[in-house]
Amino acid sequence: MDFMFGPEHDNLRQEVRDFVKKELPQPWDGFMGEVDGPEELALDKLVRKKLGRKGWLTFAWPKEYGGGGADHIMQMVLNEELSYNRVPGKDGSGNAFIGPCIIVHGSEEQKKVHVPPIARGEVVWCQGFSEPNAGSDLASLQTAAVKDGDDYVINGTKIWTTFAHYGDWMHLLCRTDPNAEKHKGITYFLLDMKTPGITVKPLLNVADGHIFNQCFFDNVRVPAKNILGQLNRGWYAAATALDFERSSVASSSGARRLLDDSITYLKSQTGTAHAPLDKPMARYKLADLVVQSEAGKVLNYRVGWMQRTGKAPNAEASIAKVFSTELNQRLGRTLMEIIGLKGLHYHKDRKRAPVLGRIEHQFLHSIASTIGSGTSEIQRNVIAWRGLGLPR
Repeated sequence: MDFMFGPEHDNLRQEVRDFVKKELPQPWDGFMGEVDGPEELALDKLVRKKLGRKGWLTFAWPKEYGGGGADHIMQMVLNEELSYNRVPGKDGSGNAFIGPCIIVHGSEEQKKVHVPPIARGEVVWCQGFSEPNAGSDLASLQTAAVKDGDDYVINGTKIWTTFAHYGDWMHLLCRTDPNAEKHKGITYFLLDMKTPGITVKPLLNVADGHIFNQCFFDNVRVPAKNILGQLNRGWYAAATALDFERSSVASSSGARRLLDDSITYLKSQTGTAHAPLDKPMARYKLADLVVQSEAGKVLNYRVGWMQRTGKAPNAEASIAKVFSTELNQRLGRTLMEIIGLKGLHYHKDRKRAPVLGRIEHQFLHSIASTIGSGTSEIQRNVIAWRGLGLPR
C-alpha cells in the first residue's frame, strides 16, 4: 500500500477549498448535520447543482455516463475534502448507490432517464430498504408488490428512510414471490415519490434532527418497466448498490474536523479559570483521539487503494466502518467529558455553545452511527467470516 499523494491530489484538495470560498456563504461553517428548513434546503439544492456542474457528484463514474472517469483514490480524496469542509449538496443515495447500480443493471431507457439528472445534481434519491421487522436481517422484508396488468401494486412500510421528505425518487426492495426462499422472490423497483398512495412521516432523532422517515405504501402503483434488473432477483442487484460505497472516509474526515475545531476552542480557553487543557488527562485524551483519527483515515485509505487495484475490500471495508463509527462515539463522549457542562448547551443556540453546539450534537447523533448502514455486530461477523475465515 502506498498512501503518498501526488500533485493531482493536492490540486484537487485546493480546488475544493477554493470552491468553498467562492460558492458558499462566508464565513462557512456548514449545517449542523441535517438539512433543516427551507433556507438550508434551497442552499443544499443549489450547491448540489454546482457540484454536478463540476462533475464532483459522479467523479469516478465512466465518462460516457456523465462521470469524471476518476480513479478511486481521487474519489476518496474528493469525498474527504468535501466532508472536512462540510460542503452540503451531496446526494449519497443517488450518486453513490443507485446511480452506479442503474449503470450496471438498468435498461437503456432507465439509464437515459435517471443517470443524467443524478450527474447534474437535479434529483434527490432516497432508499427504501429497511422495515420495522427487517433491518440487519434485510431479507426478511415483507413490503409486497403484486402484479396488476402493466403495473405492480405496492403495500407495506419502510423505515429509517433518509431524506424521504425531500426525495424525488426512491429505490426500494419489495417481495414479489412470497413462496420463494428468503433471499429470492425480492424485486428492485424505481419509484417516483409523487406517486399517489405514499405517506411520509418524520422520525426525529435524539439530536432533534429530521433525517429519517417512515414511509407507508397504500396501493401504490409502479410500472413494471421500473423494475431494476430481473424480477425476483432484486436482492442481488441491491448487493451491487451496497458494494459501491465501501469507504467511511467522509465519516472519518468529519470527525477529524470536529476534533480540530474543538482543540482550537480549548486552546482559546487557556488562561481562564478551570481551563480544560490545564489538566494533563484532558491533553492525553485529545492526543489519543488524534492518533485514533489518523488510524481511521489510514484504514479508509486502504479501502480506496484496494478498489483502485481491483481488489474486493470486504473485511477491510467492515473494519474501516466499525472503527470510524465507533470513533465517532468515542469522540463525542470524550469531548463532552473534557468540556463539561458547557457542552450541554442546546445545539440550536449555536452562538453561546462551545464549537457552535457541534459537540453536543456529535454526542447525541453518534449514538446511531454504529447501527446505520450495517450494525457493528453485523460488520464484525463479516470480518470474522470473510477476513479471518472463521466458521459461520
